Amino acid sequence: MKEFLFDFFNYFVFFYTSFLAISFIVMMFLSFISLKLRRNYYDDNYVRKVLSESPYTPGVSVIAPAYNEEKTIIDNVDSMLGLDYPLFEVIIVNDGSKDSTLDKLIEHYELIEVPFAYIERIKTQPFRRVLKSTNPEYHRLIVVDKENGGTKADASNAGINAASYPYFICTDVDCILRRDALYRCIWPVLSSSKHVIAVSGTMRMANGCRIKDGQVVEVRPPHTPIPLFQNLEYMRSYLVGKMGWSAINAMPNVSGGFGLFDRQVAIAAGGYDPMSFAEDMDLLARMVGYMCDFSRPYKVVQVPETCCWTEGPPNLVVLYRQRTRWGRGLMQALMIHRKMIFNKTYRQTGLITLPYMVIFEFLAPIIEATGFLVFLFLAITGAVNWSTMWVIFLAIYLFCQFLSLVVVAYDYYLGTLYRRGYEYIWIIAASILEPFIYHPLITFFSLKGYLNHLMSRDYKWGQMTRKGFSQRDEAVAVDRPNVPPPSVGGTTPGNDH
Repeated sequence: MKEFLFDFFNYFVFFYTSFLAISFIVMMFLSFISLKLRRNYYDDNYVRKVLSESPYTPGVSVIAPAYNEEKTIIDNVDSMLGLDYPLFEVIIVNDGSKDSTLDKLIEHYELIEVPFAYIERIKTQPFRRVLKSTNPEYHRLIVVDKENGGTKADASNAGINAASYPYFICTDVDCILRRDALYRCIWPVLSSSKHVIAVSGTMRMANGCRIKDGQVVEVRPPHTPIPLFQNLEYMRSYLVGKMGWSAINAMPNVSGGFGLFDRQVAIAAGGYDPMSFAEDMDLLARMVGYMCDFSRPYKVVQVPETCCWTEGPPNLVVLYRQRTRWGRGLMQALMIHRKMIFNKTYRQTGLITLPYMVIFEFLAPIIEATGFLVFLFLAITGAVNWSTMWVIFLAIYLFCQFLSLVVVAYDYYLGTLYRRGYEYIWIIAASILEPFIYHPLITFFSLKGYLNHLMSRDYKWGQMTRKGFSQRDEAVAVDRPNVPPPSVGGTTPGNDH
């Protein structure tokens, strides 16, 4: 019986790994097609000219929740106000900050309370007031002051309620947006024959970049281990995973760090779930579900160009908090939307995306951990065929390196952001070491997130330490309770920030 179980597990792992590798190859092929089509139809000069001159250019609301951000709030808001787009507004949602975040905003931007038709289309914690600037230079800025809701989702919903434009971008105040990001994200909406309900922009690590006046002036890869590994993970996730999913209109999520949404569809779908630990995946599933329930055609698009930089976890403690949160969010989201799995009503999302997420995202850490324990048992009992084991290990390892090289090639094909080609050496070095250092940690943290969800442990997002963008030598600590993850993520191409 024992031998039968071990043989069954070995064959299961073999076929599981084979199907996973095949899915990666399919993703690489689909993403290449998407990248090629994107290069063919997006011309930066033409898009700028058309949108700058047209009276029908849609407005975009940039929404950023803020909680205890006093040390970086001014620089970050200046960065958002510096976006290059004809018609946009910046909505900062002060989520009951306990420090001087709101006071600094009022003083620097000359804000006063104004009458405002705030309609609570999505229920949130109590709204207090809206402030706008008396200085015409800051006419685009709106500050919503509300009671703390304990989650980024609750604050984001308040921003959606206050928005006046048909599309909104939800981001974080510690993110740096590319100046032309709105052009790049709105164009798929205008050029598609289908109703585009969401657009995901590619994100990267700001760690290592040179930043001046709230803008990235020189893109460089991170030179510290954890952000470097995560930068590679982001590249793989967006350029291979999400570009591949986008090609078949089966996107799993739109990153909570940067994503554009159709406001009316988001409101009709109920907005963000304030209790979700994976609010980005949850919102997209809600929006797709809404469109499918009413048999409406829709499309979700991934933009390959980098639109946003975010500061990654600087140490293991913060990485642990982030990834246990993501693991918990993934499990929660799959349970909430389980009725969509293998349900043809929900088209690609129900028949392809969610089953893939269950099999190759949720189950992957469990299977890996079980396989490692079985391997240890077999090694101790002397039942391992070492020559076969090394061949299998080498094959898997080389495939992982091939995938990383494809990602580097795609990035170069897009028109690399790195001015010095040798900087890709850092990315390749990360790919060589990732299976031995970073991936085991991510697997363990994901399992811990699953366990936390099953045990229904109360969650608090303790100290999220980051250096800030204009004060690289000073640590900035943010303590936001119960904040959900920017996205659900893993190390396979389907996920991201």
